[in-house]
Amino acid sequence: MVTTPAEPAAQPGAGDGTAVAVPAARIRRRSWLRLGGALAAVLALNVLAYWVMGLPAVTSFLQGLAGSVYLGSFLLALITNATVAVPIPYNPIVLQMMETTSLPWLVALTTAAGATLGESVGFLAGRAGRGSFTGTRFGAWLGRQMAHPRRAFLVLLLVSAPPFPAFDVAGVTAGALGVPAGTFYPAVFLGRLARFLLFAAFTVWVTR
Repeated sequence: MVTTPAEPAAQPGAGDGTAVAVPAARIRRRSWLRLGGALAAVLALNVLAYWVMGLPAVTSFLQGLAGSVYLGSFLLALITNATVAVPIPYNPIVLQMMETTSLPWLVALTTAAGATLGESVGFLAGRAGRGSFTGTRFGAWLGRQMAHPRRAFLVLLLVSAPPFPAFDVAGVTAGALGVPAGTFYPAVFLGRLARFLLFAAFTVWVTR
């Protein structure tokens, strides 16, 4: 359960055994600094990933995956969902992959699994800045939604299912609000799976 502290935190005094109250604003400022540092690190990793993917050896490896639709869809979803700073529109590529195989439902499963693991980047970045939204009106509202396990699960599932990149923000927010991993990952996986199962149904019943 997510809690929003209403009182300033207390820290031990300088060797006298007393407690010194730390203003909530200072705690929130530190959390925002940690979150900003985590997102800057993620951005740096994104830039590094783009550079590595352009290397001839890596390009040849990725091209070799063209014959493996299932492994290819997993890696595609993993990489594109890990790029928090620059969302990559990979849904049309997944649709094309599904049209080339007789088991589009399996592609939906592998893609959902890869996308869920990729969302760990934003979620863990949010964990680094846990408490960032404490004391704000938006944080109070969002904290109420995420404080209830079933409500948090439903919100994350509904946000992760539609094919738009706003979930990167939701992943960071969920991490910052301390949503348990046991709620985050199942909700994201089921949301992504619902999306790609609809893609699979489209390829089977419409495009064929």
